[in-house]
Amino acid sequence: MSEFKLFYRENGRLRISKDIHTLKNVQKEDILWIDLNDVEVEVESELEQFLKIYIQEEEEMEEIEISSRYIQTEDSMVANSHFLLDNYSVEAVSFIVKSGILVSVRDAQLKSFDETLRKIFANQRNFPTGYHVLVALFETRVEYDADMIEDVTDEVSALSKRITSIDSPDEDLLLEIKNLQEKIMVLRQNIIDKQRIISNMIKCELIPEELRSRLSVIIKDVNSLFEYTRFGVDRLDYLQDTFLGLVNIQQNKIIKIFTVVSVIFLPPTLIASMYGMNFDFMPELHWQYGYLFAIFLMIAFASVILLIFKIKRWL
Repeated sequence: MSEFKLFYRENGRLRISKDIHTLKNVQKEDILWIDLNDVEVEVESELEQFLKIYIQEEEEMEEIEISSRYIQTEDSMVANSHFLLDNYSVEAVSFIVKSGILVSVRDAQLKSFDETLRKIFANQRNFPTGYHVLVALFETRVEYDADMIEDVTDEVSALSKRITSIDSPDEDLLLEIKNLQEKIMVLRQNIIDKQRIISNMIKCELIPEELRSRLSVIIKDVNSLFEYTRFGVDRLDYLQDTFLGLVNIQQNKIIKIFTVVSVIFLPPTLIASMYGMNFDFMPELHWQYGYLFAIFLMIAFASVILLIFKIKRWL
Protein backbone atom coordinates (compact mmCIF):
# COMPACT_ATOMS: atom_id res chain seq x y z
CA MET A 1 0.00 0.00 0.00
CA SER A 2 1.51 3.31 -1.11
CA GLU A 3 1.68 5.80 1.74
CA PHE A 4 3.39 9.14 2.34
CA LYS A 5 3.69 10.42 5.90
CA LEU A 6 5.06 13.78 6.96
CA PHE A 7 5.74 14.34 10.67
CA TYR A 8 6.19 17.98 11.57
CA ARG A 9 5.75 20.31 14.52
CA GLU A 10 3.07 22.93 14.68
CA ASN A 11 2.60 25.13 17.74
CA GLY A 12 4.79 22.80 19.78
CA ARG A 13 2.86 19.64 18.87
CA LEU A 14 3.64 16.87 16.42
CA ARG A 15 1.37 16.62 13.41
CA ILE A 16 0.99 14.06 10.60
CA SER A 17 0.19 14.84 7.00
CA LYS A 18 -0.26 12.36 4.15
CA ASP A 19 -0.17 15.05 1.47
CA ILE A 20 3.23 15.86 0.01
CA HIS A 21 2.07 19.36 -0.87
CA THR A 22 2.12 20.13 2.86
CA LEU A 23 5.90 20.50 2.48
CA LYS A 24 5.35 23.89 0.84
CA ASN A 25 3.60 25.21 3.95
CA VAL A 26 6.02 23.84 6.56
CA GLN A 27 9.39 25.21 7.57
CA LYS A 28 12.24 22.73 7.21
CA GLU A 29 13.29 23.17 10.83
CA ASP A 30 9.81 22.01 11.90
CA ILE A 31 10.03 18.73 9.95
CA LEU A 32 11.00 15.67 12.01
CA TRP A 33 10.42 12.62 9.82
CA ILE A 34 9.25 11.79 6.31
CA ASP A 35 8.24 8.17 5.78
CA LEU A 36 7.91 6.86 2.22
CA ASN A 37 6.16 3.50 1.98
CA ASP A 38 6.11 2.24 -1.61
CA VAL A 39 5.42 5.70 -3.03
CA GLU A 40 5.48 6.72 -6.68
CA VAL A 41 8.65 7.90 -8.36
CA GLU A 42 7.15 11.37 -8.77
CA VAL A 43 6.79 11.71 -4.99
CA GLU A 44 10.41 10.72 -4.47
CA SER A 45 11.56 13.19 -7.13
CA GLU A 46 9.61 16.05 -5.54
CA LEU A 47 11.08 15.23 -2.14
CA GLU A 48 14.60 15.05 -3.57
CA GLN A 49 14.22 18.54 -4.99
CA PHE A 50 12.78 19.87 -1.73
CA LEU A 51 15.49 18.50 0.59
CA LYS A 52 18.32 18.40 -1.98
CA ILE A 53 18.92 14.69 -1.35
CA TYR A 54 19.25 11.56 -3.46
CA ILE A 55 16.92 8.63 -2.82
CA GLN A 56 18.56 5.39 -3.88
CA GLU A 57 16.94 2.81 -6.11
CA GLU A 58 15.99 -0.58 -4.64
CA GLU A 59 19.02 -2.26 -6.27
CA GLU A 60 21.34 0.25 -4.58
CA MET A 61 19.63 -0.24 -1.22
CA GLU A 62 20.25 -3.99 -1.40
CA GLU A 63 23.99 -3.73 -2.11
CA ILE A 64 26.09 -5.56 0.51
CA GLU A 65 29.23 -3.43 0.27
CA ILE A 66 29.66 -1.17 3.27
CA SER A 67 30.38 1.74 0.92
CA SER A 68 26.83 1.34 -0.37
CA ARG A 69 25.24 0.49 2.99
CA TYR A 70 26.54 3.57 4.81
CA ILE A 71 27.40 6.97 3.36
CA GLN A 72 28.29 10.13 5.27
CA THR A 73 28.75 13.67 4.01
CA GLU A 74 29.25 17.01 5.73
CA ASP A 75 25.56 17.51 6.50
CA SER A 76 23.87 14.16 5.83
CA MET A 77 24.01 10.47 6.57
CA VAL A 78 22.64 7.56 4.53
CA ALA A 79 22.19 4.11 6.05
CA ASN A 80 20.70 1.13 4.19
CA SER A 81 19.55 -1.76 6.33
CA HIS A 82 17.52 -4.97 6.15
CA PHE A 83 14.35 -5.38 8.21
CA LEU A 84 12.72 -8.80 8.52
CA LEU A 85 9.05 -9.48 7.92
CA ASP A 86 7.05 -12.06 9.85
CA ASN A 87 7.66 -14.66 7.12
CA TYR A 88 11.44 -14.10 7.42
CA SER A 89 11.68 -12.39 4.05
CA VAL A 90 14.04 -9.43 3.92
CA GLU A 91 12.86 -5.89 3.28
CA ALA A 92 15.47 -3.30 2.26
CA VAL A 93 15.03 0.03 4.07
CA SER A 94 16.97 3.23 3.38
CA PHE A 95 17.42 5.99 5.96
CA ILE A 96 18.55 9.48 4.98
CA VAL A 97 19.17 12.12 7.65
CA LYS A 98 19.90 15.67 6.53
CA SER A 99 19.77 18.76 8.71
CA GLY A 100 18.11 16.71 11.44
CA ILE A 101 15.30 15.51 9.13
CA LEU A 102 14.86 11.75 8.77
CA VAL A 103 13.67 10.29 5.47
CA SER A 104 12.85 6.56 5.47
CA VAL A 105 12.25 4.66 2.24
CA ARG A 106 10.64 1.21 2.22
CA ASP A 107 8.24 -0.96 0.22
CA ALA A 108 6.46 -2.94 2.94
CA GLN A 109 4.52 -2.46 6.14
CA LEU A 110 6.85 -2.95 9.13
CA LYS A 111 5.73 -3.42 12.73
CA SER A 112 8.86 -1.75 14.06
CA PHE A 113 7.83 1.50 12.33
CA ASP A 114 4.34 1.36 13.83
CA GLU A 115 5.75 0.67 17.30
CA THR A 116 8.25 3.54 17.00
CA LEU A 117 5.44 5.84 15.95
CA ARG A 118 3.55 4.97 19.13
CA LYS A 119 6.65 5.74 21.18
CA ILE A 120 7.01 9.13 19.50
CA PHE A 121 3.46 10.22 20.24
CA ALA A 122 3.67 8.83 23.77
CA ASN A 123 6.60 11.13 24.57
CA GLN A 124 7.25 13.72 21.88
CA ARG A 125 9.93 15.55 23.86
CA ASN A 126 12.30 12.59 23.53
CA PHE A 127 12.40 13.03 19.75
CA PRO A 128 13.73 16.50 18.95
CA THR A 129 15.52 15.41 15.73
CA GLY A 130 15.38 12.76 13.06
CA TYR A 131 18.47 11.14 14.58
CA HIS A 132 16.45 10.34 17.70
CA VAL A 133 13.75 8.74 15.55
CA LEU A 134 16.37 6.71 13.66
CA VAL A 135 17.92 5.38 16.87
CA ALA A 136 14.46 4.49 18.21
CA LEU A 137 13.71 2.60 14.98
CA PHE A 138 16.84 0.49 15.37
CA GLU A 139 16.13 -0.08 19.07
CA THR A 140 12.65 -1.34 18.23
CA ARG A 141 13.93 -3.45 15.34
CA VAL A 142 16.51 -5.17 17.56
CA GLU A 143 13.75 -5.91 20.09
CA TYR A 144 11.69 -7.55 17.35
CA ASP A 145 14.76 -9.50 16.20
CA ALA A 146 15.16 -10.78 19.76
CA ASP A 147 11.52 -11.91 19.77
CA MET A 148 11.98 -13.71 16.45
CA ILE A 149 15.09 -15.47 17.78
CA GLU A 150 13.12 -16.59 20.84
CA ASP A 151 10.39 -17.96 18.58
CA VAL A 152 12.92 -19.93 16.53
CA THR A 153 14.52 -21.21 19.75
CA ASP A 154 11.13 -22.47 20.93
CA GLU A 155 10.66 -24.24 17.58
CA VAL A 156 14.09 -25.86 17.93
CA SER A 157 13.25 -27.04 21.46
CA ALA A 158 9.94 -28.51 20.31
CA LEU A 159 11.66 -30.25 17.41
CA SER A 160 14.32 -31.66 19.74
CA LYS A 161 11.61 -33.25 21.90
CA ARG A 162 9.93 -34.72 18.84
CA ILE A 163 13.14 -36.27 17.54
CA THR A 164 13.89 -37.97 20.85
CA SER A 165 10.34 -39.33 21.18
CA ILE A 166 9.66 -40.75 17.72
CA ASP A 167 10.44 -44.31 16.68
CA SER A 168 11.04 -43.81 12.97
CA PRO A 169 12.37 -40.42 11.76
CA ASP A 170 11.14 -39.37 8.33
CA GLU A 171 12.16 -36.77 5.76
CA ASP A 172 9.66 -34.23 7.14
CA LEU A 173 11.84 -33.84 10.23
CA LEU A 174 14.91 -33.23 8.09
CA LEU A 175 13.00 -30.58 6.14
CA GLU A 176 11.97 -28.91 9.40
CA ILE A 177 15.60 -28.82 10.52
CA LYS A 178 16.57 -27.32 7.15
CA ASN A 179 13.86 -24.65 7.42
CA LEU A 180 14.96 -23.72 10.93
CA GLN A 181 18.57 -23.51 9.76
CA GLU A 182 17.52 -21.10 7.02
CA LYS A 183 15.61 -18.97 9.53
CA ILE A 184 18.63 -18.83 11.83
CA MET A 185 20.91 -17.85 8.95
CA VAL A 186 18.54 -15.07 7.87
CA LEU A 187 18.44 -13.80 11.46
CA ARG A 188 22.25 -13.88 11.70
CA GLN A 189 22.63 -11.93 8.46
CA ASN A 190 20.07 -9.42 9.70
CA ILE A 191 21.92 -9.01 13.01
CA ILE A 192 25.30 -8.62 11.30
CA ASP A 193 23.72 -5.94 9.12
CA LYS A 194 22.56 -4.03 12.22
CA GLN A 195 25.99 -4.46 13.80
CA ARG A 196 27.72 -2.84 10.84
CA ILE A 197 25.26 0.04 10.55
CA ILE A 198 25.21 0.88 14.27
CA SER A 199 29.01 0.70 14.49
CA ASN A 200 29.27 3.31 11.73
CA MET A 201 26.58 5.48 13.30
CA ILE A 202 28.52 5.62 16.58
CA LYS A 203 31.49 7.06 14.67
CA CYS A 204 29.33 9.60 12.84
CA GLU A 205 30.04 13.18 13.96
CA LEU A 206 26.49 14.24 13.07
CA ILE A 207 24.95 12.00 15.72
CA PRO A 208 23.98 13.97 18.87
CA GLU A 209 26.20 13.14 21.84
CA GLU A 210 23.31 11.96 24.03
CA LEU A 211 22.48 9.23 21.51
CA ARG A 212 25.91 7.56 21.56
CA SER A 213 25.24 5.76 24.83
CA ARG A 214 21.98 4.35 23.41
CA LEU A 215 23.81 3.20 20.29
CA SER A 216 26.41 1.48 22.49
CA VAL A 217 23.61 -0.37 24.27
CA ILE A 218 22.18 -1.44 20.89
CA ILE A 219 25.61 -2.78 19.89
CA LYS A 220 25.79 -4.82 23.11
CA ASP A 221 22.30 -6.20 22.49
CA VAL A 222 23.19 -7.05 18.90
CA ASN A 223 26.35 -8.86 20.01
CA SER A 224 24.40 -10.90 22.55
CA LEU A 225 21.82 -11.81 19.89
CA PHE A 226 24.62 -12.85 17.55
CA GLU A 227 25.96 -15.25 20.20
CA TYR A 228 22.46 -16.56 20.72
CA THR A 229 22.05 -17.31 17.02
CA ARG A 230 25.43 -19.08 17.03
CA PHE A 231 24.12 -21.33 19.81
CA GLY A 232 21.01 -21.97 17.72
CA VAL A 233 23.13 -22.97 14.72
CA ASP A 234 25.18 -25.37 16.86
CA ARG A 235 22.03 -26.86 18.33
CA LEU A 236 20.49 -27.43 14.90
CA ASP A 237 23.72 -29.08 13.71
CA TYR A 238 23.49 -31.38 16.73
CA LEU A 239 19.85 -32.19 15.93
CA GLN A 240 20.77 -32.90 12.33
CA ASP A 241 23.52 -35.27 13.44
CA THR A 242 21.07 -36.92 15.84
CA PHE A 243 18.52 -37.33 13.06
CA LEU A 244 21.09 -38.87 10.72
CA GLY A 245 22.25 -41.17 13.53
CA LEU A 246 18.69 -42.35 14.10
CA VAL A 247 18.25 -42.93 10.38
CA ASN A 248 21.46 -45.00 10.32
CA ILE A 249 20.25 -47.06 13.28
CA GLN A 250 16.93 -47.66 11.57
CA GLN A 251 18.66 -48.69 8.35
CA ASN A 252 21.00 -50.99 10.27
CA LYS A 253 18.00 -52.69 11.86
CA ILE A 254 16.44 -53.27 8.47
CA ILE A 255 19.69 -54.63 7.05
CA LYS A 256 20.06 -56.82 10.12
CA ILE A 257 16.60 -58.31 9.59
CA PHE A 258 17.37 -59.07 5.95
CA THR A 259 20.69 -60.63 6.95
CA VAL A 260 19.07 -62.84 9.58
CA VAL A 261 16.36 -63.97 7.17
CA SER A 262 18.97 -64.74 4.51
CA VAL A 263 21.11 -66.79 6.92
CA ILE A 264 18.09 -68.70 8.25
CA PHE A 265 16.94 -69.72 4.77
CA LEU A 266 20.43 -70.55 3.52
CA PRO A 267 20.62 -74.16 4.94
CA PRO A 268 17.05 -75.07 3.83
CA THR A 269 17.91 -73.73 0.38
CA LEU A 270 21.08 -75.87 0.33
CA ILE A 271 19.13 -79.01 1.33
CA ALA A 272 16.43 -78.34 -1.26
CA SER A 273 19.12 -77.84 -3.88
CA MET A 274 20.83 -81.12 -3.01
CA TYR A 275 17.64 -83.18 -3.26
CA GLY A 276 16.60 -81.40 -6.43
CA MET A 277 19.65 -82.39 -8.50
CA ASN A 278 17.88 -85.44 -10.09
CA PHE A 279 20.91 -87.76 -10.28
CA ASP A 280 20.24 -91.40 -11.18
CA PHE A 281 21.84 -92.72 -8.02
CA MET A 282 20.17 -91.03 -5.02
CA PRO A 283 19.38 -93.42 -2.12
CA GLU A 284 16.62 -91.22 -0.70
CA LEU A 285 14.93 -90.72 -4.07
CA HIS A 286 12.47 -93.62 -3.63
CA TRP A 287 12.50 -93.58 0.18
CA GLN A 288 9.03 -93.44 1.72
CA TYR A 289 10.05 -90.86 4.33
CA GLY A 290 12.48 -88.90 2.13
CA TYR A 291 10.24 -85.85 1.78
CA LEU A 292 9.52 -85.65 5.53
CA PHE A 293 13.23 -86.17 6.25
CA ALA A 294 14.17 -83.23 4.00
CA ILE A 295 11.56 -81.00 5.64
CA PHE A 296 12.84 -82.05 9.07
CA LEU A 297 16.41 -81.14 8.12
CA MET A 298 15.31 -77.72 6.88
CA ILE A 299 13.42 -76.94 10.09
CA ALA A 300 16.22 -78.34 12.26
CA PHE A 301 18.96 -76.26 10.63
CA ALA A 302 16.84 -73.11 10.69
CA SER A 303 16.04 -73.68 14.39
CA VAL A 304 19.72 -74.21 15.23
CA ILE A 305 20.65 -70.92 13.52
CA LEU A 306 17.88 -69.07 15.38
CA LEU A 307 19.10 -70.57 18.66
CA ILE A 308 22.68 -69.47 17.96
CA PHE A 309 21.46 -65.92 17.17
CA LYS A 310 19.52 -65.87 20.44
CA ILE A 311 22.51 -67.05 22.45
CA LYS A 312 24.77 -64.44 20.79
CA ARG A 313 22.04 -61.80 21.36
CA TRP A 314 22.02 -60.85 17.72
CA LEU A 315 18.23 -60.82 17.76
